[in-house]
Amino acid sequence: MPTLTFTGLLVVGVVAVAVPLLLELVPSLPLPSLVLEIVGGIVVGPAVLGWVHVDAPVQVVSDLGLGMLLFMAGFEIDPQRLRGRLMSLSVAGYAGSVALGILAGYLLFAGSLVLTPILIAIPLMSTSLGALIPLLKDAGQTDTDFGQLVITAGTIAEFVPVVLLSLLFSLTSESPAGELLLLGGFGLVVAAAAVALTRAVRADWLTAVLRRLDDTSSQLRVRLAIVLALAFAVAAEQFGLAMILGAFMAGVILRVLGQYEPDVQPVFRIKLESIAFGFLVPVFFVATGVELDIGALVNPGTMAKVPVFLAAMLLVRGLPALAYRTLLPQRLVLSAGLLQATTLTMPIVVVQLGIELGRLTSGTGAALLTASLLSVVLFPRLGLSLLRAPRADAVPA
Repeated sequence: MPTLTFTGLLVVGVVAVAVPLLLELVPSLPLPSLVLEIVGGIVVGPAVLGWVHVDAPVQVVSDLGLGMLLFMAGFEIDPQRLRGRLMSLSVAGYAGSVALGILAGYLLFAGSLVLTPILIAIPLMSTSLGALIPLLKDAGQTDTDFGQLVITAGTIAEFVPVVLLSLLFSLTSESPAGELLLLGGFGLVVAAAAVALTRAVRADWLTAVLRRLDDTSSQLRVRLAIVLALAFAVAAEQFGLAMILGAFMAGVILRVLGQYEPDVQPVFRIKLESIAFGFLVPVFFVATGVELDIGALVNPGTMAKVPVFLAAMLLVRGLPALAYRTLLPQRLVLSAGLLQATTLTMPIVVVQLGIELGRLTSGTGAALLTASLLSVVLFPRLGLSLLRAPRADAVPA
């Protein structure tokens, strides 16, 4: 049995601690924490200092971090928002994103910039809802009609790419038709589990047990949530789908179940976030930086792809915001387009999976990740600047 060392994981942990301290010491630093975590990974990784390589401990915790990130992304989705006029507008806009994403993917393929057009189209049509919600909260927009529209559109753009990636590019994928059948089977399992869990949480005895053990050392509610995420991830894997789809769906179901005990959800959310963002997710972001092939990025041909990918992200997700122009003034349409063009989670997942499948070169992956990092740095700042004075107009109910 090989001897395991946790030195690399320690260095990754130090980077994860240093980032929020740096942001606190230099509050004017115009970079989100997740971007700095990836940059920190680049610095301590083989590309610069060479202190860390992705060994077994770092890889395991990083994989758990990816699953937890998708789990929390699913947990952010509020099914109550997925209805009515905002939903119809968001669906119309996202249909445009799908069409533009596929078109952009094939144009990039025709220009010999990528190997697999649909694989590149998936991150281009995605939005990182987890990156947007804190920004909207800080701007006081989450409860406005404008914020609800952006969140609803982001919810669709988080969910659909996960399904498409799992359907078309899982490691065990053999044919789209076969994967579609497997996806249907997994959907039935998810539906059955959701019904069973709904009945369980409405049982008085279970509610009493959960409430009694919530603040004890057992932390039973948290344990059940983690087991649910793992169970759905394993179930997705058994159906030949990407494990991230299972983790994502577990988060969605847990959010739905929370409506039966709304009073305990704020504290429960804090507990889940402490596990996710206090430990697992930062390791995933730092490890992503460690693995980033900077050597490939400095190649002029690879570097030239960065602005192309960045422009494609803005086009594919930003242009469909024109669907909102019947309800929003031009300034807010532009703001919505910039915000929903912000993406990072899906590009990271696509790069990891694409390289593993041989559908993506390390250079193209580095360029895509760099473009997505720039989208997180640039687009939200520009979008939110449009919300400052005058006040964001409300969307009619």
